[in-house]
Amino acid sequence: MKPAAIVTLAALAGLFLSSCSQAGTPEKPQVVVTTNILGDVTKEVLGDQADVTVLMQPNADPHSFEISAQQSALMGNADLVVSNGLGLEEGLQQHLDRAAKAGAPVLAAGDVVDVVPYSSGDAEGAPDPHFWTDPAAMIDVVDAVEGAARDIEGIDATRLASSAAAYRDKLTQLDAEMTRAFAAIPEERRALVTNHHVFGYLAKRFDFQVVGAVIPGGTTLAAPSAADLRQLSEAIRGAGVPTIFADSSQPDRLVQVLASEAGVNIQVRELFTESLTRPDGGAASYMDMMRANTERIVAGLKP
Repeated sequence: MKPAAIVTLAALAGLFLSSCSQAGTPEKPQVVVTTNILGDVTKEVLGDQADVTVLMQPNADPHSFEISAQQSALMGNADLVVSNGLGLEEGLQQHLDRAAKAGAPVLAAGDVVDVVPYSSGDAEGAPDPHFWTDPAAMIDVVDAVEGAARDIEGIDATRLASSAAAYRDKLTQLDAEMTRAFAAIPEERRALVTNHHVFGYLAKRFDFQVVGAVIPGGTTLAAPSAADLRQLSEAIRGAGVPTIFADSSQPDRLVQVLASEAGVNIQVRELFTESLTRPDGGAASYMDMMRANTERIVAGLKP
């Protein structure tokens, strides 16, 4: 046999062995998460034991973002799908239903928390889906993700328990940090006005009063009427609210109009309410988002 042929056969054998080796390497479990906030938390719980795909892009609106046909198919083939639930992902419900019908295990995080109902607006009495504003509620979510992931083939339960416990400790620390920070705000100034109803859980956990929201109800897809703005302006003047908070990913034009309508000197500060940001945006993780919001709320409300 000619030397060149020997070299060629050796190369082919190497490629074959390499191919077999790759084929024998088991793929990681596939987990799909709808929102980027829950995506960050899920990644912390699972560590490197699964490939986690997050459908919602940074700075997106969870009420209105859409996905591709390929992403929808990925949900149906996933080992676990984690959604927020409680009506948050308004444009994704059909895809979630289709994934469940295809046999994918679906965990709706809203099913495992103590739900707080909206207290005002068009959605009064309906379940509020913004539970992540309370870090204690997120501990319940961590427990649920750990429980669901434990049943996935290829997940090491011991490693999973360790990473979940470590993140629970971080959430407990975050809760304590927020409690200490909010203690600087006198009771009479613990009043929140936002661009839409998003802080019901935070208000309940840390003893705030939700005076109202510029956009009625619990979705950014609604719009306020002139009467809504007038009524909220009167409430703001009555409560002596010094600051209105607007979502950093949404235009704050309506909030500025409301500040002008209230007829008093009111600040407008941006908060990260429904989406994480890109790495350089100030809220690239759930922990970053909550700490930034805490600092801004304290700065806007304390004397």
